[in-house]
Amino acid sequence: MHLVYEDTKEEILAIERRAKHQLPHLHQTLELVYVMKGSLELGVGLELFHMEEGDIGLVFPDVIHHCQVFSEQYSEVLYINIPTRTLGTYEELLKRKAPVYPVIKYGELPSEIYPAIQSMKGSVPKNIWIVQAYLQVIFARCIPLLTLTEKSHVGSNDLIYQTVSYISANFRKSFLLEDMAKDLGVSKYVLSRVFSKTFHRNFNQYLNDARLGYAKQRLENTNDPITTICLDSGYESQRTFNRVFKEKYMVSPSEYRKKLLL
Repeated sequence: MHLVYEDTKEEILAIERRAKHQLPHLHQTLELVYVMKGSLELGVGLELFHMEEGDIGLVFPDVIHHCQVFSEQYSEVLYINIPTRTLGTYEELLKRKAPVYPVIKYGELPSEIYPAIQSMKGSVPKNIWIVQAYLQVIFARCIPLLTLTEKSHVGSNDLIYQTVSYISANFRKSFLLEDMAKDLGVSKYVLSRVFSKTFHRNFNQYLNDARLGYAKQRLENTNDPITTICLDSGYESQRTFNRVFKEKYMVSPSEYRKKLLL
């Protein structure tokens, strides 16, 4: 579900779905990962953190992370992406710090956490202040249970993670594989192998996926004109944007937005 409040700039995204593999990525929101059924491996940096039913993971903004599912058992997860400004006084902390161990186990969590989470996945109040209050409760009760460190200590110098970080920071710009390789201090052939061996797609495909993913979220969560979304996503031509969007999602951007209103 998308919790968007038209009278404010707050946008909270809550997605309840079957757990699945997710490639390394990052975003500027705090992500709360709640395992409702089964298990999940939450990857942060080069570490994997095992999660069982009832566990909560907190991924701070701009921290590269991914998910793995090794069990054949059906697993269901609630992901809540929360803009840092929603958490008020914690915003500066979220920018500078990150958890050493980002998972809080079921037995360690205060009892009031679960009703607050249920409110985020059930009948959500329309009042943004009520939603913010729930989020403040969740985060305020979780933060004392985490050991925090400087965000730079959580990252990695591994080329895979440098690649993810670079694309996430620059996908709105126009650049070539050669430009990226030069900035990262490696040859374009080494970088090309990272895309093909790790991400199973070439540079252009990966960059295009990043742009389309961003454009899709903007279509879902804003009323911005499609032309604006096209340019903000890194496309110089709306014709190109329409074509690649339809190739991936089987509908044009305008058709996709209309479907959301049905």
